[in-house]
Amino acid sequence: MRIAVAGGTGWVGRLVVDAVRAAGHEPVTLARSTGVDLIRGSGLDQALTATPVVIDVSNVSTINRRRSEEFFGTATGNLLAAGQRAGVRHHVALSVVGVDRVNWGYYAGKRRQERLVLDGTVPATVLRSTQFYELAAQMLASIPGPVAVVPQMRIQPIAAHEVARCLVDLALADPAGRAPDIAGPQQLRMSDMARRLLRSRGSHRVVLPVRLPGSTGRAMAGDGLLPTAPGPRGNQTFDQWLGSPAAQKTTGRTR
Repeated sequence: MRIAVAGGTGWVGRLVVDAVRAAGHEPVTLARSTGVDLIRGSGLDQALTATPVVIDVSNVSTINRRRSEEFFGTATGNLLAAGQRAGVRHHVALSVVGVDRVNWGYYAGKRRQERLVLDGTVPATVLRSTQFYELAAQMLASIPGPVAVVPQMRIQPIAAHEVARCLVDLALADPAGRAPDIAGPQQLRMSDMARRLLRSRGSHRVVLPVRLPGSTGRAMAGDGLLPTAPGPRGNQTFDQWLGSPAAQKTTGRTR
C-alpha cells in the first residue's frame, strides 16, 4: 500500500519513511524536494493519487503563535482538502502532549492542526507524543558559547524512532480520533538531559536552567508536558539513546 508522509524529508519524517518501508509498504514523500508544496497546495493531487493513507509529520521551527497557526492551519487544510479529493481513507497527524495545557506559541498551531484534523471529513487519528530525546541536542545546537541556557522543563521524553513506528502502526489500523498519548519510559529534566548529552560528547559547557515567565514557565516546569493517562510507552531509555549513533549525529532541529 502507498502511504504518503508529509514532511518526509525532515528528521522525524525520514524515520517514518523508514518505518513505512520496514512494514512492507511504499512511502510517498510529500516535500518541496519531491515537487509538493504543502503551503501552496501544489503537487498534492498528483502525489495522493491511489494513496489511501497520509501520515503528517510536517513541521515549522517557530515559537511565534501567528506563524505557527498560519503554517499548521494552511498545510493541514491543504492536505485534508487534497485527501478528500483523492479518497484518502485515513489521515494520521502527529501532535504534542500538553498542547492544551501549556500556553506556548508553537502549541497554538498544533491545537489548530488537531481541530482541523479531528473535525474534518477525512477519517483521522491524532497521536500526541512527548518531546523527543533529540530535543536536548537541538537546544544545545541553537545556543552557542560556553554556557547553554535551557528552559526548566519536566518531560517524559521518547526516542523519535519509536514514535515513528507507532505512527505507522496507527496508520495501518482503523481511524481512532485522539489516540492514547505516547511517552518515554521515564520522567527527566531538560537540564539533566543536556548535561548528560554534553558529557557523552566530552564537552565541558555549563548548563544553566531558566524558568520561562508566567503560566507557560510554571506549566513546563511542572506537569504540563507530562501524559495524564495510560498509553503506549517507549522502551529505549535516555542512557541507551546516548550510547546510540542517533545521539552523536543529532544537531539540527527535530521538534
